[in-house]
Amino acid sequence: MTADLDDLSALARPVPRGDTYQPARLKFFHGPMDCGKSTLALQMDHNHARQGRRGLLLTRMDRSGAARISTRIGLDRRAIEVTDELDLRELVRGKWALGARVDYLICDEVQFFSLDQVEQLADLVDHADVDVYAFGLATDFRSELFPATKRLLELADGVYQLQVEVLCWCGRRGQLNARVVGNRVVREGEQVLTGDTGRDDPVHYQVLCRAHYRSGDLGPAAPAAGQLPLG
Repeated sequence: MTADLDDLSALARPVPRGDTYQPARLKFFHGPMDCGKSTLALQMDHNHARQGRRGLLLTRMDRSGAARISTRIGLDRRAIEVTDELDLRELVRGKWALGARVDYLICDEVQFFSLDQVEQLADLVDHADVDVYAFGLATDFRSELFPATKRLLELADGVYQLQVEVLCWCGRRGQLNARVVGNRVVREGEQVLTGDTGRDDPVHYQVLCRAHYRSGDLGPAAPAAGQLPLG
């Protein structure tokens, strides 16, 4: 392990940021489904690239089913699929060996990364001066922290809850991701079961406020009485 970190330090090529050098940081951005995490990830990549920095986009089990960072508003970019076997330090070393700069990593769906991979992200920040911007869910369908999320909360230099407000059907702030099977909130099953928020899917997710997540109330299926339909 020590030799690996020494190799990273020897290969690291810090790039000055403005008038004074700023060390790399590990930042974690989280929020419920539909709050714009993937959109912010792509915007952050765009902003850094415009300043001449070079980065890698990573994801795991994106909703599109492909190695891409995709958003619900139609933006998407090709990304590197993170598998169980992928060592993120070796990934960066490989890019350096080809003569490519790696100034930062954009990591989407980071809740699905392994605990080892979260540690590798911290190694890249601390020993290779690579910035890491991680985006993911905080809690699963049981309202429990994902293991990778828990570790990121422990290790990150900065933790940020996204400010794009997702609403429960009742109008309160949506906080929790409910797994819905057969129009019923389920609380048992595999922690990782990918799906989207479309109600037509037999297994999907719905963001609820705390009260309606705990009661399992998915709300009315049609507009309330007295509400005019659009169109």
